[in-house]
Amino acid sequence: MKKILLLTLGIILLLTACGKNPVTPTSSASIETALPTTEPASATSTFTPAPTFTSSPMPTATWVVQGPGDVTIPILLYHRIDISPINSRYYVTPEKFAEQMQLLHNWEYTTITTKQLIQAIEQGIQLPPRPILITFDDGHVDNYTAAFPIMKKYGFTGVLYLVYNYIGADQYMNKDQTLEMYNAGWEVGSHSLNHFDLTKLNLDQQHKEIIESRRLLEALLGIPIETFAYPFGTKNPAVLDYAKFAGYTAAMGASGYTPAQGAWNLFYLQRVEIKGNEDAKSFTRFLPWQGNPMFLPTDTPLPTITPSRTPHP
Repeated sequence: MKKILLLTLGIILLLTACGKNPVTPTSSASIETALPTTEPASATSTFTPAPTFTSSPMPTATWVVQGPGDVTIPILLYHRIDISPINSRYYVTPEKFAEQMQLLHNWEYTTITTKQLIQAIEQGIQLPPRPILITFDDGHVDNYTAAFPIMKKYGFTGVLYLVYNYIGADQYMNKDQTLEMYNAGWEVGSHSLNHFDLTKLNLDQQHKEIIESRRLLEALLGIPIETFAYPFGTKNPAVLDYAKFAGYTAAMGASGYTPAQGAWNLFYLQRVEIKGNEDAKSFTRFLPWQGNPMFLPTDTPLPTITPSRTPHP
């Protein structure tokens, strides 16, 4: 009987234990840490690049008022930008010309227009700190093929003084070339009909060379012709009167060794002729504002330049 009771009690205890959830022992050595799930990039996801460094622009030079009255503005005079077959003073090689333009750029010169020059003299206007005018007489084709691209490289523009009857002739610029330069910011002025010495002509001939040249140039090119350059730089009272009567706003001489301009020489503005023997070092003596000498050659002596009235071809 006692055995029966013990057996019954054991069965009851066993059934009670089976009704509970068994406890499964765990070991810390068996637990693994899952790696982060890497999801494929969405088709709409965007990549954010690292910030791009942008250099600060060079400060723009502050323009200053010049005038009214006397102003300091150098005016350069060129003729041909080519290699001379006869060692002519009127030829500046493209290499030398490029060196001179680079020097002007490095020394922070800025080309201006004749209109700005005249406004500065007559009423006073703001100009860049180192203004300069670069002019070319006669209209040789190398002004277009050589000077134009070199100056464009440095952001420079110039003034063409054209002889009407030379336009389109052999070795001279044609209408289309002239207008291309005009549309690029260049100015065009008259250098007479035939490039005669005006002081040796009678009054009727002077009238044609000075007054008619302006009318014909404007008719041919369809642009304003506002300034005049005297052939050979020669003038007399009658020539000056005709230049004013023709309606020009100013006129250029062919000599001068200072950058001083004013109402007193508005119809004979001082221009420095740049001759073929100039290099970058001798060229600097014409510049009122100097710059870093590292841009100059060190072994070129300064030549002695004497004024000359030799006619040019």
